[in-house]
Amino acid sequence: MSALVVVGAQWGDEGKGKVIDFLSQQADVVVRHQGGNNAGHTVVVNDQEFKLHLVPSGILYPNTWCVIANGVVIDPKVLLDELAYLQDRGVDIGRLRISSKAHVVMPYHARLDALNEERRGQQKIGTTLRGIGPAYMDKAARVGLRIGDLLHPEEFRDRLGDVLEEKNHVLTRAYGAQPFSFDQLYRTFVDYGSSLRPYVADTSLLINQAIDRGDKVLFEGAQGTMLDIDHGTYPFVTSSHPSSGGAAIGAGVGPTKIDRVVGVAKAYATRVGDGPFPTELQDALGEEIRERGHEYGTTTGRPRRVGWLDAVVLRYAVRINGLSGLALTRLDVLDGLDTLKIATAYRYQGHTLKEFPDTAWEFRDVEPLYETLAGWDSSIGSTRRREELPRQAQQYIERIESVVGVPVVLVSVGRERSHTIPLDDLF
Repeated sequence: MSALVVVGAQWGDEGKGKVIDFLSQQADVVVRHQGGNNAGHTVVVNDQEFKLHLVPSGILYPNTWCVIANGVVIDPKVLLDELAYLQDRGVDIGRLRISSKAHVVMPYHARLDALNEERRGQQKIGTTLRGIGPAYMDKAARVGLRIGDLLHPEEFRDRLGDVLEEKNHVLTRAYGAQPFSFDQLYRTFVDYGSSLRPYVADTSLLINQAIDRGDKVLFEGAQGTMLDIDHGTYPFVTSSHPSSGGAAIGAGVGPTKIDRVVGVAKAYATRVGDGPFPTELQDALGEEIRERGHEYGTTTGRPRRVGWLDAVVLRYAVRINGLSGLALTRLDVLDGLDTLKIATAYRYQGHTLKEFPDTAWEFRDVEPLYETLAGWDSSIGSTRRREELPRQAQQYIERIESVVGVPVVLVSVGRERSHTIPLDDLF
């Protein structure tokens, strides 16, 4: 196998960054294929913490090539700041390539994002206010600007002029907000293009060539399945496709070139932002798990909502993504809890649902049906083999495998790269 897709199987923040980082030691190429800097990965290596938002986690390995593909929307300032941050910490960024077809997040996107959320009031989506949704809206409306445009100043001048006239009209007339200066935006983004030029390439060609010669290619997305714009808990979703199908489109490869898809799931569940979350713990235990797991957003710092593991959601993720296995993270956060719960079904209007509801209003009103399992009273952070885990922890994993229907192929028992128990050779 040479092409492996890793997806979030819940609402994002599942620990994909750590799993990708661990797998990157075997990968020749790591590809980020969707989302923007509205998401983040935290990787801990030798007690050093790296917070990444756009650059693939594989950048921390000296021989791994990294690609930001066409499906990503890029805020050039954020990307350049991130590259400077990595260079300051001794990381070689010369192995990064950026798609010329990736769309650009402009300052007016962030402004419109914030104004739209303010207008919605209590009905707000709970976006990160980074302008990601409006950037994808412009992409679909065919008025977006792409990284390749920044490399051609005359073409960019014409395109920016047309788009900015419309955006300033909306900002001033609809919201009473200040317009953006054409000259300032033009000069700033031409400079960004000049700085990014050495990294820009036809990344679809590079990725396909790597797969064809048998290189190990790892695809990483942002967010998770339940935030997919088609298959997630709409309208409380992101603006792209974090599910596995998004990898093919977002990277410019055919689906037949993808060999395997693995989902990442926490040993419990979290969610950032608004929207239904049936297993949410709104009590002292939920707060305790949040603090134990440092459950605060990498990008926004917002506290994550915490709940019990939801097997109905995971079975849905298996179906939507074609998962062959699960990487189970944050198992150590559950150390010392007397009992654990897994939601194996829902109750809705007197009926038992074993499959994920097809409509948003059904999911909003379901009641989780739990199985209770025994916890374990020892610390598992030093464990490096599945059979060395406490029997109760092994039983918890076994029950997850049984109710979800796929094997657990990796277990994370801590934040460090070394705190990982591989149960399968994923490549």
